[in-house]
Amino acid sequence: MNPISRRAVLAALLAMATPALGQTTITDSRGTQTFDEIPQRVIALSWAVVEQLVELDVPLLAVADPEGYRLWVVQPSLGPDVKNVGQRNEPNVERIAELKPDLIVISDDQAELAPVLERIAPVVHFKLFSLDHDNAEATRTSYLELARLFDREQLARERLAGLDAHLAELRGKAERHFGGDLPKVTAISLLDQARVRVHGGNSTSQAALLALGLEPAFPQPATTWGFVQKRVEQLGAVEDGIILNIEPFPGADALFPSPLWKAMPFVRAGRFARVKPSWTFGGAFSVGYLAEAFTEALLTIDP
Repeated sequence: MNPISRRAVLAALLAMATPALGQTTITDSRGTQTFDEIPQRVIALSWAVVEQLVELDVPLLAVADPEGYRLWVVQPSLGPDVKNVGQRNEPNVERIAELKPDLIVISDDQAELAPVLERIAPVVHFKLFSLDHDNAEATRTSYLELARLFDREQLARERLAGLDAHLAELRGKAERHFGGDLPKVTAISLLDQARVRVHGGNSTSQAALLALGLEPAFPQPATTWGFVQKRVEQLGAVEDGIILNIEPFPGADALFPSPLWKAMPFVRAGRFARVKPSWTFGGAFSVGYLAEAFTEALLTIDP
């Protein structure tokens, strides 16, 4: 190989290994930010933005509470080498500084920490949960902005199109199972024997159910985080419809055999199902994961 050819091969290899240069401007919740190159050492402190970045195949240096993520969020899965930088609402700033990130991505829980974190590295913040917007739509917008930053816009568009196709497929499964006469369905998260979160307007859960063509059985007003906390006995108002409880629920052995629970109309009618763990405060793809889990649970209920 002559010297010119060797230099050409070396240049090509370096181009593959080096982040693309040239300014990229994105819009986050605080305005526009410009980056001169693609970040390589990325820390994410919100599970919703962790999900977004994993769905873009962005390698993560560290996240807040990865073990909690693996228990509650589950999908998409985190790699085994991701480091822990504390809790989402109280990250370990010293540990973050030690890791020398070149980007920190945060969301609702960490907004007040932005001035502190910016002393360490550039900070991108997305306000994902608010009464001022449609939460499900806001997660798509943030996903596309992150895709622009990491030069993965084509991948993002392909994956969102795949998500929409998958939702249509799941809706077809539900329609076939119920013979075209779709039931009303509400998702809940039982907290203990006395308290329950009912997922309603502006929730990721309801966005998933609506994508399946399912109207709520226990309608709730829109809230910032998409749920209303109620007493368990108030679920007795659901006389016609299906209730889906999103796991994990550590108190199942105490509540489900109780007379109170057995007296619920939807329980007596066999219109209750438990749903495998799926994160209800996630990014764009949590809608798909929830719809998948809901469909799986619905198929266990007789039409």
